[in-house]
Amino acid sequence: MNERAAPRVLVVEDEEDIAYILRFLFQREGFTVDHAADGREALARLEQPPPHAVVLDIMLPYHDGIEIVERLRAQPGWRDVPVLMLTAKAREVDIVRALDLGADDYVTKPFQPEEVLARLRRLLRRAA
Repeated sequence: MNERAAPRVLVVEDEEDIAYILRFLFQREGFTVDHAADGREALARLEQPPPHAVVLDIMLPYHDGIEIVERLRAQPGWRDVPVLMLTAKAREVDIVRALDLGADDYVTKPFQPEEVLARLRRLLRRAA
């Protein structure tokens, strides 16, 4: 049996229904899930030990996901944490900007839950 701690994932999502689905999906996979409901909560988490991965919406109250990924990449200890953007912003310019600023992957809403899970597992494997 694997004795390593369960991966901890920070979900930054303001839509409660989506946050619930992601929490259920990730917990079913054995992950520990933390949730930030807006950009202010997400930025406050930068003062805490980093998770193994972040799933991040772009359109958030207070601070958007683009600002969060930029600040996350500038924060010691958080620079190498994989970031999966999960957002309704599907324009090429938004996708390219997020990836150029440090996101590791990008999925648009509506999304297929199992695809998001597979992409997150891939990011966690690469980071291990």
